[in-house]
Amino acid sequence: MRRPYKVVPYSLQTSDGQKTLGFLFTRSGKEKTVVSIMHPREMSVTHYLVPSVLDAGCACWVQGPRSIGNDLRLEHEIALLDVAAGMNHLRSLDFENIVLLGNSGGGALYAFYNQQSKLAPEDRVRRTPGGRPTGLHEAHMPLADGLVLVSPHPGQGAILLNSLDPSVVDESDPMSVDPSLDPFSAENGFDLDAREGHYSQEFVERYRAAQLVRAQKLDAHARELIGRKQEARKRVKEGTAGGVDRRVAGYAPIFQVWRTDADPRAWDISIDPSDRKVGSLWGSDPFTSNWGSVAFGRVVTPESWLSTWSGVSSNASFAKCASSIEVPTLLLEYTGDQCAYPQDFDRIYADIAAKDKTRAKVRGNHHGMALTRDEPSGREAAGEHIGAWLNKHFAG
Repeated sequence: MRRPYKVVPYSLQTSDGQKTLGFLFTRSGKEKTVVSIMHPREMSVTHYLVPSVLDAGCACWVQGPRSIGNDLRLEHEIALLDVAAGMNHLRSLDFENIVLLGNSGGGALYAFYNQQSKLAPEDRVRRTPGGRPTGLHEAHMPLADGLVLVSPHPGQGAILLNSLDPSVVDESDPMSVDPSLDPFSAENGFDLDAREGHYSQEFVERYRAAQLVRAQKLDAHARELIGRKQEARKRVKEGTAGGVDRRVAGYAPIFQVWRTDADPRAWDISIDPSDRKVGSLWGSDPFTSNWGSVAFGRVVTPESWLSTWSGVSSNASFAKCASSIEVPTLLLEYTGDQCAYPQDFDRIYADIAAKDKTRAKVRGNHHGMALTRDEPSGREAAGEHIGAWLNKHFAG
């Protein structure tokens, strides 16, 4: 039986005057190391790894972003200000060590924070990809002492780039299809009855190239919307604006991005094979997930598209940030993950610059749940790996 714990909520103010909420879990009240868990758009106060962190003799800090459950306006550069507020609070509590635990999308968020916190303030990203001032040069960003990555994907923009359906012909028409790129047609290797694909290497190569083209077009669309607004604001400021300009200057455009669940690896598990089942994180029916209302990046602003969901423009990716990770690092991967794949983990681990880095594999899906009914979930095994690693590196 686990010993009782104490939890204290804290409302923090960020350097740009916004609010973020965090919860500190402790058992003895004398813990020297605290493990911080955060996701850019979710409040993980009930995260399944909290008990494992406490069992390891560490405190656990679980923090929410400023906009919980809503990534419509999520810009990762601004989310770093939320992370910084939590880090400053933990340093004020005199913990000797702060370990960042990034699970899923929290991994790239923390990798990005780590990168920016190590830079001189004047060298940090000054503007988001959409042009908004970040204020990072004015923020105090304490350094972390260790990093735990649990089933991290390469970054939200990176997974969306891999999942974009490039057969979209017209962004305003979700039903428009280029048959030569349709991943869910029998002609290209999809079995409609079995709901699984058998794609040729030639098709996959054309498909990947076309995904990049679609992402670039969406980037151009986002920048066009931002540019139109900025030009209107300029005319308003100069006193030369007409009635339409004033409306455009105040307009906050929102657009939909349909068909964002079409990664060939999800439907053809012979591509980068693992213990995963056929299907994506959203289910086994691609017609529901690719055309349905719930999927990654479905509704965005131009700014959130460029900062978070663009595989071209987003700064929050392991490809751009992993080389800055030099603190002791544990990479833990679930072997049946339907969001990140073996080659993704290979690249992340290879790019991490830390000399002291460890990689472990546990059977489970992206959320650590059991892959079959007759086996335990991977969550407990993951917690044991994390506890052993924490005790080895931050004991006492």
